[in-house]
Amino acid sequence: MTENQNAAAEFDPDTSEEQSPSALEALIERVEEETRKLQLAKFSQEDALTLGLLIVELATEREMPVAVDIRRGSHTLFHVSLAGATPDNDIWVERKSLTAERYGVPSLLVGLRGRRGGGRMEDNAWFDESSFAAHGGAFPIYVKGTGPVAVVTVSGLPQKADHDLVVEALTKFTRRKKKTAPAT
Repeated sequence: MTENQNAAAEFDPDTSEEQSPSALEALIERVEEETRKLQLAKFSQEDALTLGLLIVELATEREMPVAVDIRRGSHTLFHVSLAGATPDNDIWVERKSLTAERYGVPSLLVGLRGRRGGGRMEDNAWFDESSFAAHGGAFPIYVKGTGPVAVVTVSGLPQKADHDLVVEALTKFTRRKKKTAPAT
């Protein structure tokens, strides 16, 4: 299978077309693996600034109309809206961030798990769509031995693209942190 065929077969949470359960499970496994790999030794307010600016750099280079947000509970550590982002993106940031914080996993994963069996998380009467969004783009910042300590969120692109931008930035940020960490 070529790379293009493989990408075309990946589950797309934004399509209404029929998709295979195995494609859904493969994407769930990918996101679960990302949550296992993207763990930090610590996360400070300075780190929030560095990570936020990294996402801004990536999005600006690609002319992406996104809002970027990093928060610890109700404390906003970083927030910016790039050219083309709208006030609606801030609403999505809030709802996706609350979802990742509440469930302790990426908001995309919450939405994907809710699709098992053919439904959607939003089909559950107990899921409050006015406060939460089971759409990709919010990712908990995990500290080894502690768990989630903050949430980084992007809004403005299709949900999987929002998620992938956050993962790309977190991957680069994590690698940089490992290179600069003092030897033990």
